[in-house]
Amino acid sequence: MSLKDKIISDLTEAMKAKDANRVSVLRMVKANLMNKEIEKRADLTEEETTKALQNMVKQRKDSIEQYINAGRNDLAEKEQSELGEIEKYLPQNASADDIAQAVKEAIAETGASSMREMGAVMKAAQAKLAGKTVDGKALSEMVKAKLQ
Repeated sequence: MSLKDKIISDLTEAMKAKDANRVSVLRMVKANLMNKEIEKRADLTEEETTKALQNMVKQRKDSIEQYINAGRNDLAEKEQSELGEIEKYLPQNASADDIAQAVKEAIAETGASSMREMGAVMKAAQAKLAGKTVDGKALSEMVKAKLQ
């Protein structure tokens, strides 16, 4: 069963259970995926579906940060619940140790020694962490720390 099929199946299940919050989030996710398919004019691959979900997670995290800074904890909580629901469909998060190991290997592989080569190290590290959800900000900070 593909990730998209799983989301649609869970949406149907949530509708039958009359779980309004979950139905709302899953409808939003389904609509986002359908819009991506319309833009592409073809079905999304599993990788593209995962990428779309990761973008939605990133948007939620940014919104939560902005709502908290603005003192709107009610909206931050709503975004947090949506975030939790979306993250259920993503692969396992990469741990700090996984990221550190990937950065170490990427630096050795690319022979990078300065900040000028940060892009090459980032690309190599992301390739090593393929299949896991990686926080780009954490990865970037780790690469900066190792190259300075």
